[in-house]
Amino acid sequence: MQDAAFGPIPPPSGTRGSTEPPSSAGNRRTGLAVIVGLAAVVIILVAAITFSTDPSTVTVTTVPDNSTTMSGSGSASVEHIVAPQAISAESLAGLPQATTFTTIPGAPQDPAPMSSTAGRIVHPAAAVPLYAVPGGPAIAALPAQQRFGELMTDTKVPVIAETPGWAQVLLPSRPNGSTAWIYLDDPAVSTERSRFRIAVDRMRFTLSLVERDTPIRTWTIGVGRPGAITPPGRTFILSSILDTGPKSFSPVILPLGSHSDTFSSYGGGPGTVGIHTWPNGTVFGRASSDGCVRVPPDALDVISRTVPLGSVVEIA
Repeated sequence: MQDAAFGPIPPPSGTRGSTEPPSSAGNRRTGLAVIVGLAAVVIILVAAITFSTDPSTVTVTTVPDNSTTMSGSGSASVEHIVAPQAISAESLAGLPQATTFTTIPGAPQDPAPMSSTAGRIVHPAAAVPLYAVPGGPAIAALPAQQRFGELMTDTKVPVIAETPGWAQVLLPSRPNGSTAWIYLDDPAVSTERSRFRIAVDRMRFTLSLVERDTPIRTWTIGVGRPGAITPPGRTFILSSILDTGPKSFSPVILPLGSHSDTFSSYGGGPGTVGIHTWPNGTVFGRASSDGCVRVPPDALDVISRTVPLGSVVEIA
């Protein structure tokens, strides 16, 4: 396997001042007063909700039967969950699959490629539709697994934005920075969180393992040479491949969700960028690769054993 190449690899009653019973007219007047009084209370309550000077503390949520419920005290925000467009199994099967081998036409670009995320990861248990916008037509399908030759690994992609019922995720497909929206109430969709991320600084030739915003380890690395740079922006760990063959240059290769901007293919694969080690240390501290991130053996060992699939890799 060559550098950058990864082929098919949750009153109270009150009391009266007299014991004499009231007249019937008095009863009618009392009843009318009670009705008027209750009506006034209702009007005041409605006005208090409608014209509150603190609209941030009441939450109004749309529920499936099209009624509304209010929670909290004083907010006026409305939560509308947009339903996805229905799609048949046949149509879903005919959509392009979001893998490292494909290009997804119409996929929105990452709106903030240098920003961090909350660490949420989406994993589909079966192929699910992907959308350019919530409620729009499906543009692709995200398979449950990614295939690298005979190896199959679970598909796990990072969430970069959320709106009620939906998550925008990074895709492993070309072009780099491709994203799509996933409907979170799909029964095939589950989520998890990673407390780790990786930060690559190409100018300083460093890679840092970050846990909950605290760097815990930093190593000197090699990055893409001029003319074949390591593409900047946020991506993610797509898979983990063991390579123990006699010609192996790295015992583990971590393909990322990004591709070389120089090579449309490389060594029989689609030009997927990865993190791996190298047989000698002369490549570290330099722009030495064809786009991959070359790390020392101990860095690869720690990252491959610690950082879950779907964790974000930030390349600056």
